Amino acid sequence: MPKSPLPVLLAASLGAVALAASSQVLAYGAGDFYTRAGVAKVEPKSDNGDILGGAEVDVDDDSAFAFTLGYRFTDKLGVELLAAEPFDHDFQVEGVAGGSTDHLPPSLTLQYYPLGGTQARVQPYAGLGVNYTLFSDEEVAVPGVELELDDSWGVAAQLGVDLLINDNWALNAAAWYLDIDADASLNGDEVGTVEIDPVVVMAGLSFRF
Repeated sequence: MPKSPLPVLLAASLGAVALAASSQVLAYGAGDFYTRAGVAKVEPKSDNGDILGGAEVDVDDDSAFAFTLGYRFTDKLGVELLAAEPFDHDFQVEGVAGGSTDHLPPSLTLQYYPLGGTQARVQPYAGLGVNYTLFSDEEVAVPGVELELDDSWGVAAQLGVDLLINDNWALNAAAWYLDIDADASLNGDEVGTVEIDPVVVMAGLSFRF
């Protein structure tokens, strides 16, 4: 499945830090509350495991509106919660049938801002934390068969960058890796684990209070 160019753009933005650090705005740091909003794309890894004793599962990408809420308790350390509207993924089970499921992947990360407390216009950050994924509306195209995917806990890792426009507004790009492994059941019988493990990329705006 095609991959988004956003991770490449994100890496390029992070590489521009040294060139942009001399641009001046008010210090970006302790005590800031902020929100980031934009369009996020969930890109599951290419191999999503197998169920039913060896049938391969392929989960498609999806995009939806997402936002974050965060707080900086020191110049260089903060915490951020990722939320979104439900993502709706189609999937295929090789040789069996297709189906779909919705999921919500709220993620909480502790973040590090290497240029926090400075007047740099480019403010990169990295985060590490936990993801909880809630599945709903599971469907499979086989009459009389009910699919259930168990909710998942896993690690969340994050890279992002704010490109400051003024004291409050910034352009934002961010990427998360989420460890999402869901146990699958058909008519109550466990049939395997679906390994989604997506990269989530988001582009949008950041506003700090």
